[in-house]
Amino acid sequence: MTKNALLMQSEVIENKIFLVQGKKVMFDKDLAELYGVETGNLNKAVNRNIERFPDDFMFQLTKEEFQNLIFHFGRSSWGGTRKLPRVFTENGVAMLSSVLNSERAIRVNIQIMRTFTKLREMLASNKELAKRLDEMEKKYDSQFKGVFDAIRQLMASPEPKKKKIGF
Repeated sequence: MTKNALLMQSEVIENKIFLVQGKKVMFDKDLAELYGVETGNLNKAVNRNIERFPDDFMFQLTKEEFQNLIFHFGRSSWGGTRKLPRVFTENGVAMLSSVLNSERAIRVNIQIMRTFTKLREMLASNKELAKRLDEMEKKYDSQFKGVFDAIRQLMASPEPKKKKIGF
C-alpha cells in the first residue's frame, strides 16, 4: 500500500471514530465496511466469541443514543437498521483481529490501531504543550498575555465538521 493510500485510509478511519459514553469508539457498521464484510456477519462472529468482548471492549447503544445518532446524521445513512448498533472501543477493535482472520481484516486492523495511537499521541502532545504554555505564562509578565491567548486559541480543538445530510 502506498503512503498516500495509508494516509487516506487513516483519514477515513479518523472520521469513523466517535465519542460515545465518554469513550472513543467505532460502530459495527463502519468496521464491517472497512473489513469488507456485512454488518450482520461481523456481529455473528462477535456473538460466537462474545466472551472476548466485555463491556469495556464493546457495548450496544441505548435507544436514546441511537435516536440521537439518527437525528445527528439523518436517517438515510442508518436506514434499514433493525437492531441497535454495537460500538467497539480501541481494545474491542484489537480483539476483533482474533475473530476476523482475513488478510484484509488484518491490514485494516493494523491501520485502525495506528490511527488510535496517533490520536492518543496528538492529545498527549497537546496536553504537554498546554502545560509548558502555562509555565511560560507564569514566568513572564502580562505583556505577553495576548500572545499566550492566541496560542491557546490555535491549540483548541476545531469544531467538528457537520456531515452533510441528503444529496
